[in-house]
Order: sequence, then structure tokens, then C-alpha cells
Amino acid sequence: MKRGGIASDKRNAANPAAPPPLPQTATPVDEPIAGEPQNTPSSKISTLMTEVLNKENLKRALERVKRNKGAPGIDGMTVDELSAHLKAHWPGIRAQLVAGSYYPKPVRRVEIPKPDGRKRLLGIPTVVDRFIQQAVAQVVQQHWEPHFHPRSYGFRPGRNAHQAMRHAQATIRQGYGWVVDIDLEAFFDRVNHDRLMVRVRQHVDAPDVLKLINRFLKGGVQVNGQKQATTEGVPQGGPLSPVLANVVLDELDWALERRGHRFARYADDCNIFVKSKRAGERLMQNVTRYLSDSLRLTVNTSKSAVDRPRNRKFLGFTVSRGDARIKVADQAIEKLKATIRELTRRTRGHRLSDIVQELKTALTGWKAYFGIAEVLSPLREKRQMGATAVTMLRMETMGQRGLPRTQKTWGQRARSLECKQERAWPMATEQNASAESGSASEVVSSNGVARTGTDAKEGSMREARFQGTAGYVTRMSGGVGGRGREASSYPD
Repeated sequence: MKRGGIASDKRNAANPAAPPPLPQTATPVDEPIAGEPQNTPSSKISTLMTEVLNKENLKRALERVKRNKGAPGIDGMTVDELSAHLKAHWPGIRAQLVAGSYYPKPVRRVEIPKPDGRKRLLGIPTVVDRFIQQAVAQVVQQHWEPHFHPRSYGFRPGRNAHQAMRHAQATIRQGYGWVVDIDLEAFFDRVNHDRLMVRVRQHVDAPDVLKLINRFLKGGVQVNGQKQATTEGVPQGGPLSPVLANVVLDELDWALERRGHRFARYADDCNIFVKSKRAGERLMQNVTRYLSDSLRLTVNTSKSAVDRPRNRKFLGFTVSRGDARIKVADQAIEKLKATIRELTRRTRGHRLSDIVQELKTALTGWKAYFGIAEVLSPLREKRQMGATAVTMLRMETMGQRGLPRTQKTWGQRARSLECKQERAWPMATEQNASAESGSASEVVSSNGVARTGTDAKEGSMREARFQGTAGYVTRMSGGVGGRGREASSYPD
């Protein structure tokens, strides 16, 4: 006679006094044990989750997180501590991921000021969540990459901002002399979660992976020690954000493709090129309506415009009048000036060698990005940026020597220190030779301070190193456009 089946139900109906059948008890297999993932039935793991937990995928994710470094999350764990933590706790974390019981911690809110006075909201995940996000992002990227539009250049393997700018330049030269510059208002903070998950599911149809992505989206944010819920947006600061942003805006890309428009998009920066102002204004209205009704995104009308490409900037670049040569936008130059002023600020209290290294890093990175410029930057004229940096360094040196700090004295002494770059090393060499000869005569360095004996030798050598740094700064600032000795070549 069957037990717990249809026959038992009929027996109970015929004899109401009979006790109901006992419920089946759960076996240990129903709930995975932390640290023993091998006991979990493999049928519950989707193919995509297996790809996420693949050893090679996890290894690449860990290397990427270490390379990117970054600040710690709410738990205070640094990237340097991640490897040891995973070595001790990974079996339990993996078991939670397989069972679908892993919940990420809230992200830490960080506000980054923008040039226009507003603030960019970042969400910094913990390093463990960052590692898991990176592993998931690599798999999502792999499955979505063949379906992304070819004119999307942001955060994709083998694509970069230089290629986006080159494509924009080629389109302008084909006669598309007007640009519809679209700026999305707080894009990463306005993404609709429901539409995003529906869109992701098109090429990532795995319930366990989708559930994990949704938990990252709704994991919350910690502000001043208090957790706040996140009902919309993709926290900008985690490895998943760029991939999900491309998934959302890929729908816009193909909508523009179906209408035959020429465009270039890098993340949320999108330029659409047309042949007349009237066509651009009509397109601006249509795109604004489409983004609002279909994608539930808002266009920032104060920063979006229909204009000539030479009057707009795209990824820090713009183009010249006529032949549309690539040039550095004025805003990028002003930002570099502000960076140098900040690094050489006298009240920072840093050693001169540290300041020189920071300047070298900043200028090298700036040149590596803007090196594709075809129009000489204004920085090259009179070596403006090099002169500014050298003057700042000299003022910093005088401040460390305890010289007066009044504005008038600073200006007088800074001007008195000026000397031509080609005379810097010979002058320092002559001073060094005089010091080594043991001459009783004073050796006067280029800063006007008299030295004798050993002091003269040490001072002249320090001056030589300083002038060598000055020459480096000047060369770096003057070589934009690929004509300096430090210029590099970049792939199209």
C-alpha cells in the first residue's frame, strides 16, 4: 500500500479520525555545509555559475583586483590582505555562492567633486565583494561581448577612447559637420533595476547568477555609518558597473543603428553626427524622448547641445576648424594646470623628491592619453606648463630651506632663479668642479645662495638634479602632439 500518496489520502478521507501523515524530514543534503561544497548536488549549479567559479576565471579576477588596487570598503580590508583572507575563507564563500545564500555587504559612499561644483557619487565595495564582482563581470562580458554594437568603445576588450575619437574624426571628415552631444544626468544613479535585469537575462539566462547580480544592485550603501537601501542605479566603483552600463545603453546603440545614424559612444558619453543643425535638433528631441520613455533615463539639457564639433569636447578632446584635426580640449588643459598647482602646493609638507615623482607620474599619464593630439597644445608655446612646474618646484625648495614666504619675496626669488634649460647642466657641472678643486673662493649656485667647500659641492649636485628634473618636466609638457622626444605611438 502506498504511503504519502493518493491511496493514503483516500484512507484519511474515509477515516477522519486517523492521524495525518507525518511530514518528511529534511536530510543533510538539502542544505549545504559551509566548507564542504563537494556535498552539494551539482544539478543546482548553472553552467554560468560554474564558469564564474572556474579556477582560471577566479585567478584572473584576483589579479585584476590586485592590479587596480583601490580603497577598502566598509570592513576596512585592503587589497593586500585579500589573498590571505581568501586562502582561509574561500571554501565557505564558495559554498554560499553555490547555495545562493551569499549576500554582499553595503558599499561605502564616497563623494568626488566635479569641475562644475556638483559631486560624483561612488560606491566602494569591500575587496571580497570586488573580487566576486570581477569574476561575475568577466563571465557576463564574455557572453554579451559578441552582441554589443561596434560603435561602443567604453570598457570593452580591445577598445579604447582613442579609437572612439578617431572614429568621430573620420565621421566629421565625411561631411557630418554637426554633433548631437548627449549628456545623461546622473546615469549610474538612475538605472532602472527591473529593466536592467530583463536586459541582462537575454544573454545570461542563469537564475543563480542573475540573483547574485540583483543582490549586488540592491546591496545598499553605507552613509555616515547608516545603511540606506538602493532601489535604482548601478554603484559606480565596482567592477560590475561598466559592464552593466554597456548592457543598458546597448539598446540605445541599436536604436540609432536602425535609424541609420552615425555615432560614437564611450560609456555614458555619446556623440551623434548629422549634416545639418535642423536635423540635429530634431534628433535631439527624438533621442531625449526615447531615453525617457524606453530606458527611463534623463538627458541633462544644460550640458547637452547641438553644435559644431569644434565647439564641443568628447573624452577630453575636440577638433580643429576645417580639417578636423584632433586637439586637446581647453578643459583638459585647465585640469592639468590645477593638478600641478595642487601637487606643488607649498603647504603639503612633502619632500621634494616625492613631489617630483608625483609630477612625473601625472605628466607621464597625461601625455600617454593625450599623445594622439594632432594640433600642438598651447602648453608647448613658451613651454608654459614646464615653466609653471619648475617655478613651483623652486618655490617649494626655498620653502623647505626656511626662506621668507611673503608673496613679494616669493615672486622676486622665483624670477631670480630662472635660467635657460640648456645652461642648467653646464652651470651645475662647473660649480661641482670648483667645489672639488678645493678653491677657497665661494661657489654661488643659481638660487643666489653662496656656498663654500663641501656645502658648495653638495649644493651644486642638488642643483644639477633639480635642473635635470626641470628639463624633464619641460620636455613632458612641451611634447604633446607626438613631436617631442617622449612621444609614443598609439594604435588606432
